[in-house]
Amino acid sequence: MDDSTDWRAGIDPSAANSARMYDYYLGGKDHFPADIAAARKVIALQPNVRPAARENRHFLRRAVTYLTQEAGIQQFLDIGAGLPTAGNVHEIAPEARVVYVDHDPVVITQARALLGGSDRVRVVMGDVRDPDAILEHPSVCRFLDFDEPLALLLVGLLHFVQDREGAYGVVARLRDALPSGSFAAISHGMSEGFDKGLVNNISNVYSSQMSHQLRTRAQVEPFLTGLDLVEPGLVPITEWRPDGISEGLTAREVGIIGAVGRVP
Repeated sequence: MDDSTDWRAGIDPSAANSARMYDYYLGGKDHFPADIAAARKVIALQPNVRPAARENRHFLRRAVTYLTQEAGIQQFLDIGAGLPTAGNVHEIAPEARVVYVDHDPVVITQARALLGGSDRVRVVMGDVRDPDAILEHPSVCRFLDFDEPLALLLVGLLHFVQDREGAYGVVARLRDALPSGSFAAISHGMSEGFDKGLVNNISNVYSSQMSHQLRTRAQVEPFLTGLDLVEPGLVPITEWRPDGISEGLTAREVGIIGAVGRVP
């Protein structure tokens, strides 16, 4: 893909996309009317979705800060990275090597245009549902050193991969590729603690446009199989090593849980 190409070229503007909806929630500008319409339907059902999206970014920042400053990690594989809004991994960890992966050509074109000048960042087209293609991509297997610990980031991604698409097997394949001493960080939208009708209505908005599946805590836990969880474990993201920077949502209002785990 030519980095000089207009990022809107060849994109179907009539179909909403999770990355562009997330960009809208975060106050970005890289989205289409279809993304706005779908996002507004979700906001009408759950007004906290915009501050919850910002809380998810705060979780990413805290996780990456822990991984670099306390765990000594200096290379990251960020799958489902989304549009390059403020607070990206390479900004939080400027000395680290980072590979961003996403399946949306809008994300890839924008990211390459913005980040093409960095020798510490690579941007790769890839779909988490095909983990082998990601792991075998030259910009992943050559740029990242899989003989040394690295961090796998699956932040705000897995609720867009359904069970029938092999969600648990995908994560297991990625985890098994990590060398000892590596880490994985995930965050995931919750289905419990909310009115069932509300959850169904929100899922229907997403599912009419893309793959989507909220899960219970018990259903999220298997994604962390084989990892030694960093304290405080799998918790609402607002409670994962809080540092005072917050949108003020309660655990129930944010509706997202997250964890960081170490590969033994």
